[in-house]
Amino acid sequence: MRRFFALVSVALFALLAFVAGYLVSRMTNPDLPYAAPKYALDGSVAVPEFRLPPSSYMSEESANMLKLRAAMPMPDLDPDQDINETRTALDKLMSSTVSAMRERYPVTIEESAIAGVPVRIFSPADAEPDPGRVLINLHGGAFSVCWDACSILESAPVSALGNFKVVSVNYRMAPEAKHPAGAEDVLAVYRELSREYDSKQIGIYGCSAGGVLTAQAAAMLTTQGMEMPGAIGIFGAGAVPFGSGDSGYVAAYIDGSFPPPPREGEERADITRGYFAGVDLQGPLVSPGMHPDLMANFPPTLITTGTRATDLSPAVYTNSQLIKAGVESTLIVAEGMGHCYQYFPAFPEARDAHATTVDFFKSHLGQAAGGRMAGR
Repeated sequence: MRRFFALVSVALFALLAFVAGYLVSRMTNPDLPYAAPKYALDGSVAVPEFRLPPSSYMSEESANMLKLRAAMPMPDLDPDQDINETRTALDKLMSSTVSAMRERYPVTIEESAIAGVPVRIFSPADAEPDPGRVLINLHGGAFSVCWDACSILESAPVSALGNFKVVSVNYRMAPEAKHPAGAEDVLAVYRELSREYDSKQIGIYGCSAGGVLTAQAAAMLTTQGMEMPGAIGIFGAGAVPFGSGDSGYVAAYIDGSFPPPPREGEERADITRGYFAGVDLQGPLVSPGMHPDLMANFPPTLITTGTRATDLSPAVYTNSQLIKAGVESTLIVAEGMGHCYQYFPAFPEARDAHATTVDFFKSHLGQAAGGRMAGR
């Protein structure tokens, strides 16, 4: 069972939340009687079995996806598989979603490198990108997978809708590298782009692992005394450990994308393949949301999550900590949505998230600031 959960977690961290939804499909009895939850003296709650229908506030497209989940096959992946084989298999599995995203949001993609770090540069297919703003995208994928697919899913809609140049960073991942390698690569790209753009013209965003890395990069910028970007976006994540809080448990049983946090004495496969091995997960450069002094230096932040997402609690907590620190923070919680729902272009909720992201960065990133020549 532990090997099974490891498989599901790796795949779903890279966008396949809907594939593991078989847990939802097992709740087939529409007439379960109501039973009240039972509280223990330690404050824990025994939750009775119940049926959760699609939310009345979900789009028809998203509700229909829930109906289809019972017929979706589980991915046939080997948890001991070579990482390169896993990456290839996952990108192949994601190919139809990537094609749908590119069809809806046409872009040109240039493979390049900045400061020695591999990147992809996205531009709108039918126009020159805004010369006075640039975005840095940090792709999701559990710090180990999904560069090829996730960089496109996260960058194409924002570039096409917002007329942005988006630089997606192929930061170092596990098992080849460990923290803080990813953040160091992000800062190298940011530092180089700062030669062409004023810092307030630059935005950074990412989903899942990329959202976590966005917060970590902002923390590292603070500790190194560097100027902050004009704004950041933390999507499908927070600035605290992934899967923590109430939603780590609740989402495990209503969405099924990730198992609940391990019980005392229980071992759970590391979906990051050792990226944070030996690192204090509550440290300032890993979980800056637990360090108010760092949060006080964050730029305006957009946070997105869903009511059925395992990242709901980290997102809500991060938003609260930013507000307490006096930082402008905008939290979007999409009804009925799971982890990184904006990866699925057929969902109106995803399209709303894309539009919100574009509007947020356009309103917070300056143009032609500092007298620098913008553009590549």
